Amino acid sequence: MCGYIGVFAKQPRAFNPNMFDAALRAIHHRGPDSSSQWFDPKGQAAFGYVRLGLVGLGNGTQPIVADEGDLVMMVNGEFYDYQRIRAELESYGCRFKTSSDSEIAMHLYRRHGVRGLKQLRGEFTILIFDRLHKKLFAVRDRVGVKPLYYTEHEGAWYFASEIKALLAAGVPAQWDHESYANRGFILRDRTVFNNIRSVKPGCWIIADESGLQTEQYWDWDFPDAQATEQRSEAEMIDSLRNTIEESVRLRLHADVPVGVCLSGGLDSSAMLGIATELTGQPLQAFHLSFEGEQAYDERQYAEIAARHNRAHLNVLSVNASDMADNFENALWHAEMPFANAHSVAKYLLCKYVQSQGMRAVLTGEGADEVFGGYPHYRRDMVLYNHEHQDPTVIAELTRRLHASEDRYLPGGKNDVKWVQDELGHGVSWLQTQSALFGPLAQLYSEDFRERFCNVDAYRQFYDRLSPRALEGWEPVNRSLYMVAKSSLPNVVLTSLGDRMEMAGSLEGRPPLLDHQVIEAACRLPVNMKVRGATEKYALREAMRPYVPQAVLDRKKQYFRAPPASENPQSKLFEMVNDLLSGPALSNVPFFDPRKVRALLATLPSLTGTQRASADNLLMEIAGLCLMQQRFALN
Repeated sequence: MCGYIGVFAKQPRAFNPNMFDAALRAIHHRGPDSSSQWFDPKGQAAFGYVRLGLVGLGNGTQPIVADEGDLVMMVNGEFYDYQRIRAELESYGCRFKTSSDSEIAMHLYRRHGVRGLKQLRGEFTILIFDRLHKKLFAVRDRVGVKPLYYTEHEGAWYFASEIKALLAAGVPAQWDHESYANRGFILRDRTVFNNIRSVKPGCWIIADESGLQTEQYWDWDFPDAQATEQRSEAEMIDSLRNTIEESVRLRLHADVPVGVCLSGGLDSSAMLGIATELTGQPLQAFHLSFEGEQAYDERQYAEIAARHNRAHLNVLSVNASDMADNFENALWHAEMPFANAHSVAKYLLCKYVQSQGMRAVLTGEGADEVFGGYPHYRRDMVLYNHEHQDPTVIAELTRRLHASEDRYLPGGKNDVKWVQDELGHGVSWLQTQSALFGPLAQLYSEDFRERFCNVDAYRQFYDRLSPRALEGWEPVNRSLYMVAKSSLPNVVLTSLGDRMEMAGSLEGRPPLLDHQVIEAACRLPVNMKVRGATEKYALREAMRPYVPQAVLDRKKQYFRAPPASENPQSKLFEMVNDLLSGPALSNVPFFDPRKVRALLATLPSLTGTQRASADNLLMEIAGLCLMQQRFALN
């Protein structure tokens, strides 16, 4: 696992090595083992790289320059099943100069062109400079596990693993006002930094002297609503289990030990169970505990799963003071505001795992987004997609839905109505996003409201989805797809995934986000994803041999830190209160400080669920205050 910066100049130039030194220092945490640079003698491109070695430890330094001198490549991430591809390439006469998994990408490109990269399996981003054709290829993995940002600056295209590398290289640190107003940093490929975008998951970008061209090489795909599944339920469960087992097996390959991040839920417990079975030995498991916070702490279930697998359980206990002390550092790594301090807790866990001598861990990340694990998928099933379900169960679930609607702050508008009308049904995840963050608009300054009061964020999101997508799909599958194109890569895999893991120089490997696992899950009927009140039904049944009964039977619990406002005497709430009551808030260009402070003052009078909603908004605004200071944004 590594980090890099690459520059492709439209017109040849002399590159400043000091600029690359600064950029690589900013992302040193991604690759503390070594640092290297390469400059094109003709001044067309330049690469800088920091390395965290997991495979090919002795000779995997990058950038890799082809012996022929025509290709130069950098990779961030891992290619699985690379030995098979390498053997096939060698049979064609390809000669390898390293034992690293990364080098197969260069030979696939040489033999098959950029489309040869479709053979790769794993979590990765790639930069390839083709010196003969004067092109640079930037490729991001299918799901967006690994980050890749780009921008145009002073007549050149800049690409980097993290935004801070671009800023250190001289790209101006400016707010993107429109992206914040339309939630483009979550719903689209925008960031909160002006003119800095992310390469979309499953896409590659080709940069040459004429500009940029983007192509999508992979996408989530669901069966038509009228399609009939020919396999029996038992056959589908067995097939899914085999696919997941293979995904875990591939991710256990490394030249260093691989541990497991164990929350105590179904997903991570299953990863531990399969990995233990495959290795035949007890593994190191790592758990984050919110000790003393019964509604949020999952330690007892992590202990059950660890005992079940004879794993050595390493526990890190985190409290509100710990999160307050590390909030700014976690935010600097995330490069985006977050609405809950669970990102800070994950940051602390990853630092702890690394301190215990680990460089790679399996995680259960992505299972909810792939297999339908959140309540909003169940809600969509109940309201719009309950074919082949028990009518009695559906009636009871419908009754419960109507009894728990008033959970958000007033003041939001129904800005998802256009999308709902276009689809012919609601999308509960979009409705939740709108209800939760819509009230932010009530806190904007008058100038900001006037400029962005009609952004129509969810229509913009919908209009930018693939024209081939959604047509003929069932409502639950449409909801899964929309999450896969927004919060999964832009929030979950950023502020809870790669960015926090790499802050601790740690590689996270999520077997349940393997593209073959996703393709298997997409083919499942909706009633195999959500069955009655049971989310992730197919995954639950497939993983039954590996998960203790107490974990299988437990109700889904979100990974969330206790809201800061739950304990007004805590150091975390004091930090939020101080930021929003002091001069820092006035420097953030989006809000009227008086309105924000009025909301802060109303917290004691709100219901518990509404206070939790307000806490999300106030936490995000506090994060923006710290970003303003830390990144010197203007």
